[in-house]
Amino acid sequence: MKQPPAFARFSPGRLAVLRRLDSPRKVQDFLDYSLAYNDAKPDTCLSPLEVLKQRKAHCIEGAMLAAAAFLLHGRRPLLLDLRANPRDDDHVIAPFVENGRWGAVAQSHFCGLRYREPVHESFGELARSYFEFYYNHRGEKTLREYSEPLDAASLKPDWLWSEKNVFFVSRRLDAQRHHRIIGHAGEKNLRKADSLLLAGELLGGSRVPLARRRPLPYARLKLPRVRP
Repeated sequence: MKQPPAFARFSPGRLAVLRRLDSPRKVQDFLDYSLAYNDAKPDTCLSPLEVLKQRKAHCIEGAMLAAAAFLLHGRRPLLLDLRANPRDDDHVIAPFVENGRWGAVAQSHFCGLRYREPVHESFGELARSYFEFYYNHRGEKTLREYSEPLDAASLKPDWLWSEKNVFFVSRRLDAQRHHRIIGHAGEKNLRKADSLLLAGELLGGSRVPLARRRPLPYARLKLPRVRP
């Protein structure tokens, strides 16, 4: 595969990592199993090259890494903003289209805010699929809006490789047209998140809460045998 000019600043080793991520599933596996979650303070917005160097990413950084892999492999490098109410954080995903259906790659502490299979008829339907799993520490469902997808190919190319924070990406996403999911009048009638889901992700049991645990590849899980 010929190296696109936009990736000229990637070393052969780091470019080889992106070359291996030739499907959304492989990108999600890399985010889940190979990168730490970036909890650095103050907040960062690392370029994909910096993510590969530092081996960590939070949501927008993971989405940008996915977009970089998509761009390298001929997919549109899309980013989509999920906007929460003032009592929660926004989330960014990397949507993709296969066979006319929308899916997404995403990095999150929360299990329900990660990958989506390409089964959704529109990016709006894809975004709304996150609603039930998008809640704060009090169980309040907080997702309110989603943006039009942003094609990262329209951004300055240093979003891919800058050594400095690329906060201009988050600003562009914030400026995208957003669509309201639920009206203000309907917010008061929302049921809180399922208590078992909340407990599993945020409180845990005898072990660390799910939101603070790393997922494991299936090959490392001890799963029950299925009888033929």
